[in-house]
Amino acid sequence: MTITTCIFDAYGTLLDVNAAARTAAAEPGHERLSDAWPALSEAWRRKQLEYSWLRAVADRHTDFWEVTRDALDWAMEATDLDDAILRDRLLDLYRTLDAYPEVPATLAALKDRGLATGILSNGSPAMLSTAVRSAGIEGSLDHVLSVESVGVYKPHPSVYALVTDSFGCTRDDVLFVSSNGWDIAGASAFGFRTLWVNRTGQPQDRLFAGPNATAPDLTSMEDHL
Repeated sequence: MTITTCIFDAYGTLLDVNAAARTAAAEPGHERLSDAWPALSEAWRRKQLEYSWLRAVADRHTDFWEVTRDALDWAMEATDLDDAILRDRLLDLYRTLDAYPEVPATLAALKDRGLATGILSNGSPAMLSTAVRSAGIEGSLDHVLSVESVGVYKPHPSVYALVTDSFGCTRDDVLFVSSNGWDIAGASAFGFRTLWVNRTGQPQDRLFAGPNATAPDLTSMEDHL
């Protein structure tokens, strides 16, 4: 079997989800974040994911931007940061998260090899459009796919079917890349070959499926094709 299509999760895989809080903490006027930003960023991301799963289970879908705002509100209260100006700044920064350093070169190399590339993300279309443009990677992507097309969050199987439908490929053609173990489980169970980008050295999730391969970042991406 030959890989023809490389699909990436966006947030945490291509885009640094800690960049918003880290950047805000270095700006004048946000000195309270200097020590608190790691805890804020961790709580924000954790609640963002939890809210997406709970909404999927409860059949109460809303777009990822609303989930992101709700998660930030919870995280700011949990870290005792009652600051409307800071909240607005964090949300502005989240729209334009930095790509991880190796991402542009990795995507360009895949395109040079003639592979189809794309994003499959919980993010709303507007979020993703702004993010990939800001990160300078839109020219290296054939499709940017959002769960809004099916109205349910990952890891629901209908989300992964967006890839085969949009690219006109089979499941065997796809290498799916994500930093989220639960996302890898969903993609593997769907029938994709998977690469787990374990950026933070986490143990593997005990779920219904696991990755075909694991890497600490995307620098060795081509070795897994």
